[in-house]
Amino acid sequence: MARELLLMSGNAHPELAESVANELGIGMVDATVDQFPDGETRVRIADNVREQDVFVLQPTGPPSNHNIMESLIIIDALERASAGRITAVTPYYGYARQDRKDASRVPISAKLVANMFAAAGTNRLLAVDLHSAQLQGFSDLPFDHLYAVNTLAAAIKDDVDKPVVVAPDVGAGKMARGYARRLGTDWAIVDKDRVDGKTTHVAAIIGHSIVGRDALIVDDMVTTAGSLLKAAEALKEQGAETVMAAATHGVLCGDALGRIAASPYLDHLYVTDTLPAHGANDKISRVTIAPLLAQAISNIHRGESVSELF
Repeated sequence: MARELLLMSGNAHPELAESVANELGIGMVDATVDQFPDGETRVRIADNVREQDVFVLQPTGPPSNHNIMESLIIIDALERASAGRITAVTPYYGYARQDRKDASRVPISAKLVANMFAAAGTNRLLAVDLHSAQLQGFSDLPFDHLYAVNTLAAAIKDDVDKPVVVAPDVGAGKMARGYARRLGTDWAIVDKDRVDGKTTHVAAIIGHSIVGRDALIVDDMVTTAGSLLKAAEALKEQGAETVMAAATHGVLCGDALGRIAASPYLDHLYVTDTLPAHGANDKISRVTIAPLLAQAISNIHRGESVSELF
């Protein structure tokens, strides 16, 4: 008997899970995911999942510790209910930036998270725009890595004609080239000097001229928006007509929303809905990633290629 495709989610981002379910034309697994009075996570699955192909859609963003633990408990419940295969769909992979030892006596937390997913009973992983693609090697499980560039580029293309794509640092150069290729335009890199642990100085803009043109800063995530707004300021000072930004993950911690709204340098920000919205902001457009996730889930379920989605 062929395995049935089932979709389940915790409480991290039920709206995205519902959108993906609608794209797939299926319902969600009937389950209770809540908390005991002492704060411990409680999971009870009402539907029969025995030998079925279950996808658990749960971004592990803030509050990361809670959402990771909730995911692990859901996966453990599915394994104990004899699910045939369990795929953890983490559109945003928490702790991804802690992917190496950058000082003495510090953990590699991204590796620990991968180990915990495997220990809980996960059979494969699926994520969108990992902070470092090498994270796929942190687990012996099959690990599919999706890219949001096509989704975001399509939305941007409808709003602005051939902006200069700008990488906020050398590490984002490959992403900038990808956006530039899809938008049929030029790209540049912001060259920064680090003054101290918290302060950077923009030394130069390397690559195509931005003078009198629309500039588009691209990155995998926006957290506090500090680096983004500093780059936007530098681009305006260097002669950019308008400055926009596109980031897959809108983490937007602390006062990021307020700082973006008040900035005279950043004109607009595009993010996907890999994480839930944190409030309204006229400068921010949210682009849904649900069709991409649904297609990837469908291809995995049917044993078809995921790389064709790139």
